[in-house]
Amino acid sequence: MTANRLGGSNVDVSPLAFGGAVIGNLYTEVSEEQAYQAVSAAWHQGIRYFDTAPHYGLGLSERRLGTALREHPRSAYAVSTKVGRRLEPWDGGGDDLANGFAVPATRRRVWDFSADGVRRTLDASLERLGLDRVDVVYLHDPDDHAEQAFREGYPALEKLRSEGVVGAIGAGMNQAGMLTRFVRDTDVDVVLCAGRYTLLDQRALAELLPAAEQRGTSVVVGGAFNSGLLADPKPGATYNYAAAPEELLKRALHLKAIADRHGTTLRAAALAFCAAHPAVASVLVGARSAAEVRDCAEQFAADVPAALWQELREEGLLPPDAPVPAEEA
Repeated sequence: MTANRLGGSNVDVSPLAFGGAVIGNLYTEVSEEQAYQAVSAAWHQGIRYFDTAPHYGLGLSERRLGTALREHPRSAYAVSTKVGRRLEPWDGGGDDLANGFAVPATRRRVWDFSADGVRRTLDASLERLGLDRVDVVYLHDPDDHAEQAFREGYPALEKLRSEGVVGAIGAGMNQAGMLTRFVRDTDVDVVLCAGRYTLLDQRALAELLPAAEQRGTSVVVGGAFNSGLLADPKPGATYNYAAAPEELLKRALHLKAIADRHGTTLRAAALAFCAAHPAVASVLVGARSAAEVRDCAEQFAADVPAALWQELREEGLLPPDAPVPAEEA
């Protein structure tokens, strides 16, 4: 797999990336062996960019990812983690399923985008990962904490970058609006946009992606399958971490039928669409098994017929200005 440089940094990432939320027991448990095999499969498929966060399984994802990567040369891969949710010990009992993770609730999340909070959160992440540095740090979901994130959190990341503690800085969110503000008003290297640039949702195309392309800021696209609906559209499928609305399920099934007619898969088309925009450096995909990782890599490498994109545009399923792979050649 080739490598793409993140913005003005010296950090290179693979075009397909491994998302670590699932190995943090997102929704259901993943065994230690399954998690290890998923990361190992990603490595064997040429994936060299791995993303995680304290939020994912209350630190479980970071610990598992660090363990699985320990056998590989540190200079051969890039790791990103996130700040903004600081973990504190908690003895409330129960599990963390209310936050989406099947883990014991032995810690609690505290929103903290202060400079001190950023440092403390990153230090704890490094300890769980077993690393002395990470390549990218994102401000994680500062939606309701914009003032502190811009006033305190972002300058703290800038300082960490200037000190050489991290190679690249950015913000990761499930929206495009505030990410556009980060691109325009700060000197971030990269933004992670989850679920807002997919075959079902192109909100990032209006302002975020053009602004990023103009400023030379990289975009990492997460949620290419909109949390499952575009991977396997069927009744009960999830969209943005909840049950998919009937109208969106019908739209996804329509997209799948078109992909089938053109001899490809909806998964391949979904990944190819995300990767085609020139501002996009990497597409982040979560997987809970080695088989899922191998499938994602195969779908990512597959050629999607140009006629499919043409039909999607003719049927009004894609904006006419959305870049597609056939137009890059």
